[in-house]
Amino acid sequence: MSAVEHRYELRSRTERYRGKIFDVVSDEVTMPGGGTAVRDHVRHVGAVAVVALDDAGQVVLIRQYRHPVGRHLWELPAGLMDVTGEDLAVAAARELAEEADLTAGRMDVLVDLHSSPGFSNELVRVFLARDLADVPADERHDRREEEADLQVLRIDLDEAVGMVVAGEITNASAVAGLLAAARARDTGWSVLRRPDAPLPR
Repeated sequence: MSAVEHRYELRSRTERYRGKIFDVVSDEVTMPGGGTAVRDHVRHVGAVAVVALDDAGQVVLIRQYRHPVGRHLWELPAGLMDVTGEDLAVAAARELAEEADLTAGRMDVLVDLHSSPGFSNELVRVFLARDLADVPADERHDRREEEADLQVLRIDLDEAVGMVVAGEITNASAVAGLLAAARARDTGWSVLRRPDAPLPR
């Protein structure tokens, strides 16, 4: 016998900030037992990230400055879903080319995650990219701003997982993607989903 879940209904919404990447809103929501409460949250465009795994079992990490935390972080190639109507796998391939100068012959879905559901609806889809090849030198993306400072590293997948456990990799999509990639590898890739698999609802 399952418990009946309360239906949280939106009574009103006030927009506090509107930006290109995210909006900030205050929602008045019905609460269990009667009454309402205000919940401030960020509505985000969403993102993709890529665990790029080569034939030697190494993954591609990038080190990038992140101003909100005031330091460089080890991350996966990743980017925003800020191109209207763009297919998620196409966006992931674009980010892989722009940030790591790589193409992939095969893309599969590793994991989907809500990066911080306590205050944001951001959903990140993490892909596994294999059959890697270099983007020709004359076709490479011109990196600007923080991307001009990117460091790119290839490291054994198990070593990357060790960096996660040691607290050296803290970016949410990198943590989830690397752990999911190791699990997928250990199950013979049987847990992978098609690149067009539906997003969680």
